[in-house]
Amino acid sequence: MAEAKKKVVADNKIAADVRVKFGKGAARKLRVLGKIPAVVYGHGTTPLHVALPAHQIGLLLRRANAVLELDVEGTTHLTLVKDVQKDPFLQIIEHLDLIVIRKGEKVQVEVSVHLEGEPASGTIADLDTKYLMLEVEATNIPQYVMVSIEGLEDGAQIHAKDVALPDGAVLISDPDAVVAYVHLPAAEEEEEPEAAEEAAEAPAAE
Repeated sequence: MAEAKKKVVADNKIAADVRVKFGKGAARKLRVLGKIPAVVYGHGTTPLHVALPAHQIGLLLRRANAVLELDVEGTTHLTLVKDVQKDPFLQIIEHLDLIVIRKGEKVQVEVSVHLEGEPASGTIADLDTKYLMLEVEATNIPQYVMVSIEGLEDGAQIHAKDVALPDGAVLISDPDAVVAYVHLPAAEEEEEPEAAEEAAEAPAAE
């Protein structure tokens, strides 16, 4: 387990180059070289403009709320991905905004909600809230929170306040927001009114 944890940390370490040229032309040349322009800011520091390896960044950004440990000319900067700008057509990463974080610091982030399990037979579950805003330690951000719908009956609802959060996490979203609910399929829900209508139209027995 310890070895796996060390590997994750190592994978997040990135050798970053300081950028001294700016503008669309300079950014285009960087991307040709397999680099992505980025800016690092926060905690009262002077914004730092860097270039990051595109392939490594693409792999790391598969994880939501990625924490990147940048090595800039021998100085380490622990950062959280704040914004990712992509080409709207090619979906190529064009620029990153990174904020400086400190170990033990709390940050507010959106964390995706995943459903697990199966509701009662004949029902389906809908995810009404796909993300919850949580306050968590910057270096311990969960990729998602899990909500069990196992065996829930028609009409059951799960609210944000019912979701089990990781240790140390605090819910910022509206606690009464409906995260998931269980109901009958639309065809079955409409079946009863239709049956009642047919019964009303049927001739009375003589």
